[in-house]
Amino acid sequence: MNNILIFGMTENPGGVESFLMSYIRKINRGNFKFDFLCNSHDKIAYEDELISYGCEIYHITARSKDYKKYKREMQQFFKENASQYDTIWVNVCSLANIDYLKYAKKYGIKRRIIHSHNSMNMDSKLRGLLHAYNKRHIDKYATDFWACSKEAGEWFYSKQIMQGANYKEIKNAIDISQYKYDEDIRIAYRKKYGVEDKFVIGNVGRLQFQKNQLFLLDIFASVLKKRPEAILWMIGQGEDEDKIREKIQKLNLGTAVKMLGVRNDVPNLLQAMDVFVFPSVFEGLGIALLEAQATGLTCIASKDVIPVEVKVTPQLQFVSLKESAEVWADRILNAEYCEKRDTLFQLAMKAGYDINTEVGRLETLLGEKR
Repeated sequence: MNNILIFGMTENPGGVESFLMSYIRKINRGNFKFDFLCNSHDKIAYEDELISYGCEIYHITARSKDYKKYKREMQQFFKENASQYDTIWVNVCSLANIDYLKYAKKYGIKRRIIHSHNSMNMDSKLRGLLHAYNKRHIDKYATDFWACSKEAGEWFYSKQIMQGANYKEIKNAIDISQYKYDEDIRIAYRKKYGVEDKFVIGNVGRLQFQKNQLFLLDIFASVLKKRPEAILWMIGQGEDEDKIREKIQKLNLGTAVKMLGVRNDVPNLLQAMDVFVFPSVFEGLGIALLEAQATGLTCIASKDVIPVEVKVTPQLQFVSLKESAEVWADRILNAEYCEKRDTLFQLAMKAGYDINTEVGRLETLLGEKR
């Protein structure tokens, strides 16, 4: 049995959380024991499901809430528990805080994996400076260096690390079979939400600066001028929710925008959409784009800031964020839509993001010793 301590789960079921769950649901748990260290005393996403798999969930105070308490609880945790773990696997979007790796090394966890899930600073200037500093020193504390894409690797690691044997790119694989287009589901969901005769635009992601939903509202306002029957579904939660609601009122979008919150039926909602719009400021990869493409959706996404390897079907088109909301709207309205969406599923399957294939590679990597 290989005992692995994972850091990276939060209360919000976002991209990192979805990535981890995709693999944990499929991995051979007879060979691995996964536990989770979380920097919050609140219940994390998927906590009940993880406990049902036999995982232990450990909560400590967030550094931003009470630094002294955070340090005290961190040290106590590693002092009492480090000896039972072969590996710590730290999944983060920034190197601003690498205390988990430092304590893991201090208390004897031999294998220490750092895993990059983003390609740009999404926090304060100070955290950006901390990231830059820790980037120069990360090899003192980590033994393995993983990333979700080349761009994410370049932001986290030096060229020397990326050229080394312990650097790996781990695909943000999904259970593609869940996203195969189903006309019956589409009809049922469009009827359920009363959008049978609507043009449904969708977005999935944490409601925050990185995902750029405030600009998405500008785009949608431009779409409405030409397609008054359009509807925008926004799926997710996050710190920008109040700003988004205020802007909806400011733009007089009324009931044309539906904020659906966190959902456990995203595959079905994707089936019901007509187009998926993803104007992120930056992305490590963009799991939501993979999911949308697997359903055969036409997708419009940010050019030059999203890794090109996320394009697995011809239905994904890129538009620069330098372009106006009107240009984005025109691209949405003039895009060619696939009449037989199920034909695109096979392209997504062949792109190498199927969890049923990739989970075997991860099992091999996690089983390595240091």
